[in-house]
Amino acid sequence: QVQVVESGGGLVQPGGSLRLSCVVSSADVSRNAMGWYRQAPGKQRELVAIVTSTGLTTYVDSVKDRFTISRDNAKNAMFLQMNSLKGDDTAVYYCNTNLAWIGSGWSPAGSWGQGTQVTVSS
Repeated sequence: QVQVVESGGGLVQPGGSLRLSCVVSSADVSRNAMGWYRQAPGKQRELVAIVTSTGLTTYVDSVKDRFTISRDNAKNAMFLQMNSLKGDDTAVYYCNTNLAWIGSGWSPAGSWGQGTQVTVSS
């Protein structure tokens, strides 16, 4: 059974940094597009960063130039380096290690983990 574990969240002051990790077991994700999502209280889950199997990256405008997504296929892992954090970045962050292109955008097709809480507050 595929297991997904996110880690690295925490409480950070505005302007600070965090590095999130996502590790997948019992699956080879090297050929998959993968992405980080986040869900703030009372809001829908949104896709904020994507990395394709060839290493191409895409970001939602609100995190562009602040967040960096990367992957390590040898470790079945994905990372999200978050810099210059703002209060609006407060959310539970989830990874999905199997994104499917459905013509109009990316759709999560893989398993979900429990997520990791990121709180940006002074």
